[in-house]
Amino acid sequence: MHTSTTRVWIALALVYVVWGSTYLGIRIVVETMPPFLSAGARFLTAGALLAGIVAWRRGPAALKATRAQAGSAVLVGLLLVLGGNGLVVLAETTVPSGLAALLVAAVPMWLVVLRAGSGDRPSPRTLAGVLLGLGGLAVLTSPGFGGEIGLGGVLLVLAASVLWALGSFSAARLTLPADPFAGSAYQMLAGGAAGILVGLCRGEQHGLDPASYSTASWLALGYLVLFGSLVGFTAYVWLLRAAPLSLVATYAYVNPVVAVALGWLILDEALTWPILLGGAIVVAAVCVIVSTERRTA
Repeated sequence: MHTSTTRVWIALALVYVVWGSTYLGIRIVVETMPPFLSAGARFLTAGALLAGIVAWRRGPAALKATRAQAGSAVLVGLLLVLGGNGLVVLAETTVPSGLAALLVAAVPMWLVVLRAGSGDRPSPRTLAGVLLGLGGLAVLTSPGFGGEIGLGGVLLVLAASVLWALGSFSAARLTLPADPFAGSAYQMLAGGAAGILVGLCRGEQHGLDPASYSTASWLALGYLVLFGSLVGFTAYVWLLRAAPLSLVATYAYVNPVVAVALGWLILDEALTWPILLGGAIVVAAVCVIVSTERRTA
């Protein structure tokens, strides 16, 4: 039990810190690289590496999956990687990394809504947290309505957070490959391939010139492949099986703090009052929701 608990907290720490930094990495990547093609390449590379590691460490049999398991992995991959991550990457072409992270912090709120829709009645305290969080989102999105930040980008991040919540909700209920790391590899491969297709459909390949990509973008993409995907995403997928969803969801109020701090320090992103106030409200709401759910779990 002690070893299992230690592993859970190590995985949580990785998700807390590494994923908090990925918003900065994404922002640097899309400065010179096309969004969906770069995101697709990121997850295809990470998925292939992880599949190779699984086959090498545990044997090719570990990659076996039934048709139903493979289908579930593809569905979850599309929701998490293409929807949840891909839309954030697209949005960060116009939205500051810190604001994107704060909007994604609403994931636990959407999880409560999904649970309520499936017949699970949330406690009054949890519902109060959701309402508080909605108020925080209203403050966070106000720059978009005021024209200071593209409203389209803000709405993309909100859609991404809903799809990420749906993917996380589904992952806990679907029959996935027996080996969680194999399942993670299939999810990244499916989401990455879909990202490439979306990028091609958007015409991102036209005028493609890798030589024009900055060194910073290449380094950021490498960081996202190795740490954001191979380490962070795999740790998250493992946590969805090894820990209560309410505990896993705590990453949502740590990531934005890391992301906002890094965006401010490295990219000189402005800390405006809507970001500070709305972010504080959303993080407080997520704390209320997660702490309440852990007590009632």
